[in-house]
Amino acid sequence: MIPDALRALWDEPRAQNAPERVWRDWLLVGVVVFAAVIEGTLRPYVAWRPLAIAMALVLVWPLLWRRTHPLATVAIVFGTVNAELIASLVADVGPLGLYTSAYILVLAYSLLRWGSGREIILGLPLILVTYALGIAVDYTGVGDAIAAAVFGLFPAVLGALVRYQSGYRRNEREQVRLRERQQLARELHDTVAHHVSAIAVRAQAGRVVGAAEPEAALDSLRLIEAEASRALTEMRLMVGALRDGEQAELTPLHGVADISKLAFTDGASPQVSVQLRGALDNLGPSVEAALYRLAQESITNAVRHAKHATRIDVFVDGDEQKVHLTVADDGDILQPAQTWSGYGLVGMSERAALLGGTLQAGPRSHGGWEVNAVLPKSGSST
Repeated sequence: MIPDALRALWDEPRAQNAPERVWRDWLLVGVVVFAAVIEGTLRPYVAWRPLAIAMALVLVWPLLWRRTHPLATVAIVFGTVNAELIASLVADVGPLGLYTSAYILVLAYSLLRWGSGREIILGLPLILVTYALGIAVDYTGVGDAIAAAVFGLFPAVLGALVRYQSGYRRNEREQVRLRERQQLARELHDTVAHHVSAIAVRAQAGRVVGAAEPEAALDSLRLIEAEASRALTEMRLMVGALRDGEQAELTPLHGVADISKLAFTDGASPQVSVQLRGALDNLGPSVEAALYRLAQESITNAVRHAKHATRIDVFVDGDEQKVHLTVADDGDILQPAQTWSGYGLVGMSERAALLGGTLQAGPRSHGGWEVNAVLPKSGSST
């Protein structure tokens, strides 16, 4: 049986953000070629000098593909070096390569940095065999052997650390994008559901009174037009906030004072009354926006779900530390199996929790549904 950790590594895809070639790789190749020629020509003793120089000049070119094909470059370069080291052991002539060949350590970094799980598992043993053969060919003691192993493995460890850090940052960015999408979905849900519910209520009222009072029906149509225009405006603002170059932070947010605009008592059913009282000054902008959205969403849910409701009461009361929001309707008495839930209620709870507050919602004993939210005035979760 393959251990789960090994199986996960085997299935791990190749790391992202690995361009095919960059100028640094060309520069590295140029430097290695120049250094190999100088060392091979001027160094006093080099075993099999022509072969050593030729190998150094030929094996440097795979560096150009170390990012996109790390396993192939490791197999070519380290496989050739292993054959050279085995020949050195057999011929007992000492190391054949040049000191310049230390550039192969870059390939160990590349394998751990950009290779897939399969490539790492297949290529790492080849690297370890090369290090073991190198120590055996030029063995000078346990201390030197340990130092050589640490030095040789350091680029691979560094590649793994850079890969992890890059993946962590990428995951953080994805989480931020996900939270932004969730927030946008919640905002769109709150806004569109509220306005569409209001449009439905106005349309029903206009249909009821249309035959007897044509003027009242026209008033309902004007209100429907206004609600639709507001919905389109808010959607444009929210979608525009996601576009590059837009100054979304300059868009004004709804505040506590705007909750009063959610009231309507002009004959439509259910009627909505709003009362603001207590200390409602010095509220954080996020708290004001959250209070408005919580009230708006609660009203929308009551309009959509509260059967036979004729009235929705909204109370906002502030004290020195906190703000209390209560939204209650007088709909039918609900049984446990009839209680509603959904994305809107989940979003409301998440919004309150993010600000360090709480939200509770449930049926009332004498009929209807009630939402109670408590938010700190500063909007701090501490």
